[in-house]
Amino acid sequence: MTAQTDTPGSVTTVYKVSGMSCGHCEGAVSGELSELAGVTSVKAVASAGEVTVVSTVALDEAAVRAAVDEAGFELAGRA
Repeated sequence: MTAQTDTPGSVTTVYKVSGMSCGHCEGAVSGELSELAGVTSVKAVASAGEVTVVSTVALDEAAVRAAVDEAGFELAGRA
């Protein structure tokens, strides 16, 4: 779900990610998602199983899924 547009030209999207259980998990997911073109900010919260991504454009969900998979976790969809 696109939660909000914080500033002109930015899109905030919250994704559900299963399998995260600690700060290392958060870092792995954040690191992979940060590499996607247009991403300006990533905040992963393992306890909630959510990752908030701020980007300059709406992200392709297949690219987000691939990045989360690369980190070793599963994208469960948008929150």
